[in-house]
Amino acid sequence: MRTTALVGMNGSIDWFCVPDFDSPSVFAAILDEKKGGQFQIAPIGDDWNTKQYYLPETNVLVTRFLSDEGVAEIVDYMPVAGRTEEGASHVIVRRVTGVRGELKLKMHCAPAFSYARDAHETDVSEYGTIFKSNDLSLGLFTNIPVTEDDGAVVAEFSLR
Repeated sequence: MRTTALVGMNGSIDWFCVPDFDSPSVFAAILDEKKGGQFQIAPIGDDWNTKQYYLPETNVLVTRFLSDEGVAEIVDYMPVAGRTEEGASHVIVRRVTGVRGELKLKMHCAPAFSYARDAHETDVSEYGTIFKSNDLSLGLFTNIPVTEDDGAVVAEFSLR
């Protein structure tokens, strides 16, 4: 309840400031698609349609990808967390599931700290990735292997 994320119909988080609404951005593709940073999970190829809706009376967003081969969906939400001694916890949960058939997807996570002004390091491990700038660190936790690509991480996977 201190920040928000904008998720596009293409499965991309294109705007996210952390830890507060008025903090510098981490994802700002809405301002600059090439340098702004984004976190996209979407089907590979162009032959798919999207439906997007909120679960009733919640802030839980469902983005559903539909194609002839299958259907997959992303459920995005930010759990409400209590304050800790270190400050508020800020988490975006992106749960990706197969609904029907088989669909191949690609994940591309490319943060651009402080409106793409701050450099960062990318540390990949078997549990995900840590992105570190001078002022902020972000963790991406996944059980799908990722590879580093110029400060971003990518992965391709299939859902059934």
